[in-house]
Amino acid sequence: MNPLSATLSRVKPSPTIAMTAKAAELRRAGKDVIGLSAGEPDFDTPEHIRAAGIRAIEEGKTRYTAPDGIPELKEAVCAKFKRDNGLDYTPAQVSVGTGGKQILYNALMATLNPGDEVVIPAPYWVSYPDMVLLAGGTPVIAEAGVETSFKLTPEALEAAITEKTRWFIFNSPSNPTGAGYSWDELKALTDVLMRHPHVWVMSDDMYEHLAYDGFEFCTPAQVEPGLYDRTLTCNGVSKAYAMTGWRIGFAAGPEVLIGGMRKIQSQSTSNPCTISQWAALEALTGSHDFIAGNNAVFKRRRDLVLERLNAIEGITCPVPEGAFYVYPSIAGLMGKTSAGGAKIDSDEDFATALLEEEGVAVVFGAAFGLSPAFRVSYATSDEMLEEACARIQTFCDGMT
Repeated sequence: MNPLSATLSRVKPSPTIAMTAKAAELRRAGKDVIGLSAGEPDFDTPEHIRAAGIRAIEEGKTRYTAPDGIPELKEAVCAKFKRDNGLDYTPAQVSVGTGGKQILYNALMATLNPGDEVVIPAPYWVSYPDMVLLAGGTPVIAEAGVETSFKLTPEALEAAITEKTRWFIFNSPSNPTGAGYSWDELKALTDVLMRHPHVWVMSDDMYEHLAYDGFEFCTPAQVEPGLYDRTLTCNGVSKAYAMTGWRIGFAAGPEVLIGGMRKIQSQSTSNPCTISQWAALEALTGSHDFIAGNNAVFKRRRDLVLERLNAIEGITCPVPEGAFYVYPSIAGLMGKTSAGGAKIDSDEDFATALLEEEGVAVVFGAAFGLSPAFRVSYATSDEMLEEACARIQTFCDGMT
């Protein structure tokens, strides 16, 4: 007898985690592997934030808190949304969860009924469709290809919306492409959403502060105030503050939605780690001077990777506005055979052969809903990126 539920059969494990695990397995076996698959800054958490966590332990702030966050952190989240995005929220409109993923999952679980549809632009973060499926909904994929720099057009959004659409998930700058929407580009999408009052907006702004070349971040409820009452604006401290392992995400939106999310969290994880909450409070209210320095490093790495990859025949890679990913198209390499004899009929074939033959771990594009491509995370050292790109060049040059 299979003890697993039918719901679980609708989803698959995270491909990014699977590729990272495979790379680690090869390293343990003695293979020289460069990992470009993990979406995690390689910077340490800033000292003043670490100190706040230590201080919380020393002051005995280690007990349970309210299920969705301490009042001080909720106040800081409200101040952050006002300061950075011009959005006014009260603490009753804020939920703090165990990472940004839990925030998104709670919202979907609190709102989706069987048959409800969720529009997701592709390429997408690998977890969006599977979270929708776990919550009983149906993902509707709207493609945003390389020809539009991986940005969804208003026409594609309009075509994807039906009377069953419950949510539109928006992510800028994007994982996996780094694509960021300008004010005018986002306004064109919000104009479509204003014509469909039954559609709610879930804006995943996790990479807000990782922006380059003068790109100015904006979020849907900021661009179109008419969407305020049906938008959940989501964010967290993991990426810009290099706090991935601290596991703190947050969101603000209508009280009725936040209340539903709180109910789910109270019966699942309950409160996020208390120590992490106090560290996150320092992250939001303390010095942000380190962000500019980190971004300068990320931009240098981005430019390095773009130059090396775009010089390879068969690879095309648009310039991303933010995050720490590039998403090269490998349409020109399909149908070829690697030097090791692997037939490259898909981007998964490409990623597997690249790992096995050259020891470079990337994530294949099908995992993100748009092929043929692969994702590179450049959140690693310049030296590792130089070597990885050289190996990718060797791998591609060896194809016939």
